[in-house]
Amino acid sequence: MPKCTINGKEVEVKEGTSIIEAMQQSGDRIAHYCWHPGLSVAGVCRLCMVEIEGNPRVQIACNTMVTEGMKINNTSEKVKDAVKWGLDFHLINHPLDCPICDQAGECGLQDQYMEYGKYDPEMAEHKQKKHKVVDLGPTVVLDSERCILCSRCVRFTEEVSKTNELGLFNRGDRTEIGTHDGMPLDNKYSLNTVDICPVGALTSKDFRFRQRVWYLKDAETVCNGCSTGCNVKVYYNKEGFFRVKPAYNEQVNGHWMCDEGRDIYKFVNKEHRLAKGMIRQGGTWKEVHGGAAAKAAAEVVKASAGDSLALVLTAQYTVEEFEAIVGTFVNEFKTKKVFFWINNKESFDSFDGLLLRGDKNPNTKGLLKVLEKHGITATWNDLSAGLANGSIKTVVVAGPENMAAFPDFAERVKELSKAQNIVWMQATKHEALTNLPGNVWLIPVKTFVEKDGTFINHAGLEQKFKKATTIVSEALTLTEAALLLAGKNLAIPASGNEFKPMNQRADQVELEARKKNEFVFRRGSL
Repeated sequence: MPKCTINGKEVEVKEGTSIIEAMQQSGDRIAHYCWHPGLSVAGVCRLCMVEIEGNPRVQIACNTMVTEGMKINNTSEKVKDAVKWGLDFHLINHPLDCPICDQAGECGLQDQYMEYGKYDPEMAEHKQKKHKVVDLGPTVVLDSERCILCSRCVRFTEEVSKTNELGLFNRGDRTEIGTHDGMPLDNKYSLNTVDICPVGALTSKDFRFRQRVWYLKDAETVCNGCSTGCNVKVYYNKEGFFRVKPAYNEQVNGHWMCDEGRDIYKFVNKEHRLAKGMIRQGGTWKEVHGGAAAKAAAEVVKASAGDSLALVLTAQYTVEEFEAIVGTFVNEFKTKKVFFWINNKESFDSFDGLLLRGDKNPNTKGLLKVLEKHGITATWNDLSAGLANGSIKTVVVAGPENMAAFPDFAERVKELSKAQNIVWMQATKHEALTNLPGNVWLIPVKTFVEKDGTFINHAGLEQKFKKATTIVSEALTLTEAALLLAGKNLAIPASGNEFKPMNQRADQVELEARKKNEFVFRRGSL
């Protein structure tokens, strides 16, 4: 392992490590746009300049390997001058549209300008005009004027998605990123190009112009879109959740995530949620507190204990919740009629070779582990038979969070409606639930961003995650619901940070004032 000195600090690195990787390891900041740890080296931005003792010329750090005894710095006046001129060339044709650019606040070019810029331009020529608001495909919009030709997006479609939609066209200062004729940017990983774009050239149609990034908080969690279990960051404020981006995990998803997983923020927002408990006995719906609905259901669940009681689970909940509710049904209610609702049966075991899996649940392995621990062997056919012959009278269901992953939802609701009593625990609203016949108890439950827990992915890797925020204050975890169904008491503190969608707020002025006072969470330094 060669040793080198970086800005006066001795660093030991693996053989074959580039200078830029060594600087990342040592915590030293270095300008770079084209280099990305998940892509090949292009060496085209010419900003990662360093000075190496004994070498008369500055070198790029991304394509220069560390050797034993090498002394490197990127703080000398020689380096700063080289970076300054490199930045000057990047800005020659760059539009001055930061106030309306979606990348403002998280733009590498802005950051670099604030560190090395603040000087008068020395170009008298007019800026080269390029195409704006170019529709590249169903998910991404391009502004060619902002593009600094780092080629990250092109390399991504060549090396990662292997779909090859993007290329560099024309030459010199007329060069532009674009799609090949008849090939829109339309693959299942296309939005990764937006993540890795260091400027505001590539923007997401979904997130574009919806929020300024400095109004958003972020939290790390695990994607619940499929059994890969990608590590992600969710971005939110008191108006709701607005986007999901990948968080690096070498064992699971590396630097990337699929486009499907980016939609998981939508169903957790309040407008899609079951916000209150609902009870119907005798044909009339009554709205109650979420905990009160579970308490009210406890009587009929206890009365059905034994062979006439069944529990239906989707693999969308945490290991801890499965332990609590399965244990309660086996030990308290003396039933082993616990059933796994498998969605997408025909494609359940499929895999696209990169990240996307046919098992659209984050915790199938966790559920199967808990069922095996409690000796559960019941199959869906047993449930269908019990409902048909009337031996199963009460069914408790822990429904899916991600409704898009359950195309058979309405069909399953219809099948389960044969029971006399249905206790349905669900995060999201659905018309099929309010149309259920008989005696029904609807209990709102928390989504993955509102609780701590563990998911076990397809490979058996246990991944713990933390609560990001509270969205529906009356929602319960399955653990809390299990306690209430068993007739035990539970104290749930009231939450004051409940979301209020904008269309329900009468006073827009108040909203702007709240933004100014509450949503500026972090201030950087120039």
